[in-house]
Amino acid sequence: MTLNEVRQKYLKFYEGQGHTVIPSSSLVPQNDPTTLFTGSGMQPLVPYLLGKNHPAGARLVDSQKCFRSMDIEEVGDNRHTTFFEMLGNWSLGDYFKQEQLPWFFKFLTDEVGLDPQKLYVTVFIGDEKNNVPKDVESAEIWKKLFSEKGVEAEVVEIGSEENGYNVGMTAASGKEGRIFYYDAKKNWWSRAGTPDKMPAGEPGGPDSEVFYDFGQFKEDGQAAHDTKWGAECHPNCDCGRFLEIGNSVFMQYIKKEDGTFGLLPKQNVDFGGGLERIAAASENKNDIFLVAHDSIISQLEQSTGTRYEDNVRAFRVIADHAKAAVFLIADGVNPDGKDQGYFVRRLLRRSVLFLHKLNANISITSVIPGIIDLYKEQYPELVAKQADIERQVAIEEEKFTATVARGTKELMRFVGQESLSAENAFQLVTTFGFPLELIIEEAGEHGIKQIDIEGLKELLKKHQDLSRSGSEQKFKGGLADTEEKTVRLHTAHHILLKALQIVLGPEVHQRGSNITQERLRIDFNYGQKMTDEQKKEVERIVNEKIQEGIPVIRSEMSLEEADKLGAEHEFGAKYPERVSVYSVGPLDSAFSIEFCGGPHVTNTGELLKSGSRFKIQKEEAVSAGVRRIKAVLE
Repeated sequence: MTLNEVRQKYLKFYEGQGHTVIPSSSLVPQNDPTTLFTGSGMQPLVPYLLGKNHPAGARLVDSQKCFRSMDIEEVGDNRHTTFFEMLGNWSLGDYFKQEQLPWFFKFLTDEVGLDPQKLYVTVFIGDEKNNVPKDVESAEIWKKLFSEKGVEAEVVEIGSEENGYNVGMTAASGKEGRIFYYDAKKNWWSRAGTPDKMPAGEPGGPDSEVFYDFGQFKEDGQAAHDTKWGAECHPNCDCGRFLEIGNSVFMQYIKKEDGTFGLLPKQNVDFGGGLERIAAASENKNDIFLVAHDSIISQLEQSTGTRYEDNVRAFRVIADHAKAAVFLIADGVNPDGKDQGYFVRRLLRRSVLFLHKLNANISITSVIPGIIDLYKEQYPELVAKQADIERQVAIEEEKFTATVARGTKELMRFVGQESLSAENAFQLVTTFGFPLELIIEEAGEHGIKQIDIEGLKELLKKHQDLSRSGSEQKFKGGLADTEEKTVRLHTAHHILLKALQIVLGPEVHQRGSNITQERLRIDFNYGQKMTDEQKKEVERIVNEKIQEGIPVIRSEMSLEEADKLGAEHEFGAKYPERVSVYSVGPLDSAFSIEFCGGPHVTNTGELLKSGSRFKIQKEEAVSAGVRRIKAVLE
């Protein structure tokens, strides 16, 4: 099955089980100060899993775009990608294990057509120290489900992942196992980690993972289990035989003040399944690139005159990185040297570098139409943004070409030396933007035999740790804390956006935001620096609306009604049939109307409690065509 077929079958299947289809959130989290990117399907739904009511109800389903920057260096094997889609379904205090596990099993076997003989599952073994019981209920459900398909489901007690390499696949009966018990490191979920690490008040619970068995051989033709990983194979083994395709988290416990665990009053289900992985299983191909990136790979083969099987790593890196960059740019992140933009730049430059290794005289922009064509049905906004995406990629590619020229010139200073020190290599990477892979390649070609790679990695790690600390400080606080000052600035943010549209033009729309207790920040599309007169007029309008004491009203309505009212909405997002909107003033005469989940003040006059005047502190460029305002309530 194609990605589109699996995605649509999944959404339709769970819609048939009473779930409301909700749109994918942006890859750039809105009002979430904890991370630069949306890296999991559940991330946008954390407030609702913790008790907030979702406007679409208690049963939800979606396919969420995800980007994991930490996997950039991992791309190259048969399963790691930076960009992927996570299929998700949630029960917010509604159904639980007895519904979730049979539904997912039915979807895999009856809808996708997977052979139940190729499916293996894991469950939680329990935690005696914390008096958290073994998840026997999930194991019994699985046993029954497999039995109904004529599959004998023997149970194997694994415990730790490390012990799995000793125990292997065989149950006590001597038969191959089907259901495997693992400890909390593998089959327990909470934001804090294992039960020991959870603070009082933190919810958590066991999970149950499903693995697909690709058979007895890996892609390189060797036996499925490579003993370098351990003596025996097991579902969580990294040898390549098994691939996790879905995980059901059962949020049922809360840690109490005395350190013990009690049951949550409302128990939730949080499921995540890899779209690309399920599609790969549907074709029994353990190389997800031949399923999720096949059209891109075919295009690269034609345009470069090389074969995928001869250049596997290069093709995988180019296909994944180019796809991730397309989606990030579409969500408003342009390549630059800081925050999210840094990663777009890194993705594109690595793509160009690997094209260089193929000796291909083509531009990375040549693969963009193929990527957009693959996803245009689910994400039509890509088509609307195609020209801008291609422009941004072309500009970055041109900059990188100049960077390579400067870096090569700098590297020539060390020609004639036997080795390159960690400090000199670090300067090439950080000052000249010269990629490590290219340093190694060029140094070898010019007779530099040794590079202090380990020393360089240590310097780069220190550099990354400092950058990460700065990023965490920069994004400290935010709307997620829902403190009064933050909520007031959130309402001021809505008024500000409308004021910008009045002063600069109706084509101005939000492209990102971050709101703390100290200030608000809004990114918006506009092609030039604002004049002092424009900034003063925007301030005047915002302060006027604060002084007027206008009611701020939350309304629920159909998507069609909200569109007719001209409600502002998140760029590129899809919305359910019923939506939540906030209006500054009654709907029939509102100053502004936005799709929003809140929270807000009930009257603009409340903004005076934290200050008497709205003030723009700074207006600056973020990237081409995008400006940023930072403002406060003085």
